[in-house]
Amino acid sequence: MFRLMQRVTLILFTSSCFPLSGMSTLAQDVPSDYQDVLKSLDRKGDFKAGVLKVNIPRSDLKITIQGVPTPTPFGFGGWIAMTKGADGSDVIMGDLVLLQEEVSPVMSALLDNGIDVTALHNHFFWDDPHVYFMHVHGMAKAADLARRVKPGLDLIGHVPSPTAKPFPVTGTPLDTEKLAKIAGHAGEQSGAVYKITVGREDFEMKDHGAVINARMGLNTWAAFVGAQEAAVVAGDVAMLENEVTPVLKTLRKNGLDVVAIHHHITVDRPVVIFLHYWGRGPAEKLAMAFKAALDELGKGGPARGMGH
Repeated sequence: MFRLMQRVTLILFTSSCFPLSGMSTLAQDVPSDYQDVLKSLDRKGDFKAGVLKVNIPRSDLKITIQGVPTPTPFGFGGWIAMTKGADGSDVIMGDLVLLQEEVSPVMSALLDNGIDVTALHNHFFWDDPHVYFMHVHGMAKAADLARRVKPGLDLIGHVPSPTAKPFPVTGTPLDTEKLAKIAGHAGEQSGAVYKITVGREDFEMKDHGAVINARMGLNTWAAFVGAQEAAVVAGDVAMLENEVTPVLKTLRKNGLDVVAIHHHITVDRPVVIFLHYWGRGPAEKLAMAFKAALDELGKGGPARGMGH
């Protein structure tokens, strides 16, 4: 009888310990530095195939597409991921789901803390509310990456909706000569719009032997409309890969919103990334912001194109 009670006690003890052992093994599967990342970010994630993936779902949003309610896993589960590089540092990549009013604050927070923004676009038509998808990249030690990315992540879901600002319908006409002088390039008038277009003469691009120049779309431009005291600007910047982050920082520093980052051309050499921007304010201030972005182009010396 005593031996029977010993066996029962042993079985109960062993069975009660197995779940704890399993939990311990699961926790140990996540490297300690990545466990610290999860704690630092105060977010959930998992570790598979050598990658820590941190979930940033937009479960706070009730999104419809053409009136159809769409659950978060349908395409609104943002994330960041980390993995080890060959030199022992970590690489971070991610895709953040953002409301329109969150894009600029999150972008600035990431750029100011050393995280690159590599793409910005939509994934859906007719989504309500309208959301954008921001792709990010960085390299450093895991703890440092967590510190850098956290300010941007903490803004998600906590940016107040903007209030509509009235736009004056009258004022001093645009001083196009002054705008051209500030930008360093003359533009063209088309109705109420004054547009300045600048090509990338610092490198050559060809497609099947054809020269791709400013007229073919390899250009940076700014279009102004409104009054000298209160205008709006929209435009496009053609950048080499190493120019993207400096241009983004410059535009945000000057108060312009970046509304898209993407390719216009495939199999292009050198690789050219295009961003689209928008802003409002005094025309001279907008022209100075455009000029500041232009000044970030071509700093790395001539790039070599590869025709095909």
